[in-house]
Amino acid sequence: MSNTIDNLLHEERRFPPTAEFAAQAVAGADLYERAKADRLGFWADQSRELLHWDKPFTKTLDWSNAPFASWFDDGELNVAYNCLDRHVLAGNGDRVAIHWEGEPGDSRSITYAELTAEVKRAANLLTSLGIHAGDRVAIYLPMIPEAVIAMLAVARIGAVHSVVFGGFSSESLRSRIDDASAKLVITADGGWRKGKVFPLKPAVDAALAAGDSTVENVLVVKRGGNDVEWTEGRDLWWHDELAQVDADHVAKPFGAEQPLFILYTSGTTGKPKGILHTSGGYLTQTAFTHRNVFDLHPETDVYWCTADVGWVTGHSYVVYGPLANGATQVLYEGTPDTPHQGRWWEIIEKYKVSLFYTAPTAIRSFMKLGRQIPQGFDLSSLRVLGSVGEPINPEAWMWYREVIGGGSTPIVDTWWQTETGAIMISALPGVTATKPGSAQTPLPGIVIDVLDDAGEHVGHGNGGLLVVTEPWPSMLRGIWGDPERFKETYWEKFGDKYFAGDGARLDEDGDIWLLGRVDDVMNVSGHRLSTAEIESALVAHPLTAEAAVVGASDETTGQAVVAFVIIKQSQQEVADSEDVAAVLRAHVAEQIGAIARPRQIFVVNELPKTRSGKIMRRLLRDVAEGREIGDTTTLADTTVMTIIQGKLK
Repeated sequence: MSNTIDNLLHEERRFPPTAEFAAQAVAGADLYERAKADRLGFWADQSRELLHWDKPFTKTLDWSNAPFASWFDDGELNVAYNCLDRHVLAGNGDRVAIHWEGEPGDSRSITYAELTAEVKRAANLLTSLGIHAGDRVAIYLPMIPEAVIAMLAVARIGAVHSVVFGGFSSESLRSRIDDASAKLVITADGGWRKGKVFPLKPAVDAALAAGDSTVENVLVVKRGGNDVEWTEGRDLWWHDELAQVDADHVAKPFGAEQPLFILYTSGTTGKPKGILHTSGGYLTQTAFTHRNVFDLHPETDVYWCTADVGWVTGHSYVVYGPLANGATQVLYEGTPDTPHQGRWWEIIEKYKVSLFYTAPTAIRSFMKLGRQIPQGFDLSSLRVLGSVGEPINPEAWMWYREVIGGGSTPIVDTWWQTETGAIMISALPGVTATKPGSAQTPLPGIVIDVLDDAGEHVGHGNGGLLVVTEPWPSMLRGIWGDPERFKETYWEKFGDKYFAGDGARLDEDGDIWLLGRVDDVMNVSGHRLSTAEIESALVAHPLTAEAAVVGASDETTGQAVVAFVIIKQSQQEVADSEDVAAVLRAHVAEQIGAIARPRQIFVVNELPKTRSGKIMRRLLRDVAEGREIGDTTTLADTTVMTIIQGKLK
């Protein structure tokens, strides 16, 4: 059996930056040369330029205890001071930090001076509740300004936050509180989603009712206005408590390796992994990547990342990266289709958003609805578009560029993970000639390779396993409370290289194309095929809005390709008059080759997705192989699988 991943799709389109864009771009090609000449010196320079260090560091990297890294270890800084106070002291206190838009249409614009003042009060409140440096605080909030304020207040006093996405159940919340031994939970009565208030406080009550807990207090933000149960002595209203504490707070410096946050990500064993990130290296790389990948001009740009703070994208590119760089950004509470399907585009028009960062899942959902919706709004302020979360297929990339970007806006397709902390692979919009669907090249200072199973470089034109071969500043510092699991999960396969779990290929130019999780690679008659490539071929057909592909066991070929597709709304009549499965099977064979032709194609209305937008192919594999459906608790809509099963009977 081949130990590389076959790649059969080829993309010839190229989009170099315009001369005008390149001339004013923040990042130039010289960054690559500087990083190549002295990688560690490059990161030290970036950290000194981008951050305020109370005690300057003299050591850049200590890798003597690999795979546990220390970056800038003898330096001291305060993360919240870097995101707030220093901008006010530099005379930018009147600059808007956050344009917040609530789902029902209420809004607030908060300046850096106002945000700093609120975080100071919140830091004093946490201290008054007995939270000290190193203590863990669980945050379970909707996308409201208090979520950002809470995170920064925890960071300001040297404590450690564990943000839990507001859509998770009480059981998920309980397991995360217990694993981190959190002393405090910050939550809200409820938040707005799809036109209704969804309750949050009851999930906290249920999580804490299950027996002994380390939690001493629950701070509750008033947002939904819904009735909540109250435990006297434990539960406290956020606004009432804030009014009683001192307005001034001096940010004390902490060591660069002071833990900043734990963020739980799904584990294959079912037990969530608490990914640990620390302060100096993490803030260096998030600030560097946010500034250079998005070509940030903080005086004039309005930036919007649509991620929830419950995911790592929300940590790095809603809170820490943008605020460290003094950016003005949009924060939106609700869903893209409430109260109408043009809500996101309406917000871009309202705030004149210039830098926009979202997920391929969202882009494909908008493709399904049709271009007439975004075309009803003025999107001319946009000048950089970003993609994050999973590989973006070329046709979605082209739609994003043409329909949202007006045919000329550069797209930065970013690869990174909860574990990497910050972007690792991306175009630089003023330098790179972009290719639809390619993540392109490692950023300056990052060293990536694609290897076969034996650890050998696959060479141009081949696919294999994506690895990071040198330590990087924002890398995870371990799995909370489980160093052995950290070594086994990420370092066991290649020893001295971080294995991301993703497949990738190098094209003839050496650019990187992500092929999705290695778990999603199929072995069809001895060929290892990527689900991502077959999905791209399916979505390239005019009928298809979205597709998910899985490998199902097959007596003849070992595994067979089974596809689930959603038809574009504008193509429903055409689809009704044709044998869609036959048309799409032939299309895949033509685009990729007969080896990739799906055995079966099922037309569905929706795909099973997690709340962060990732398709759960494991569940589709269960359906394709006729097994009982596995755990669906992390799905955004648990009814989707019942509907799909009904279609297949």
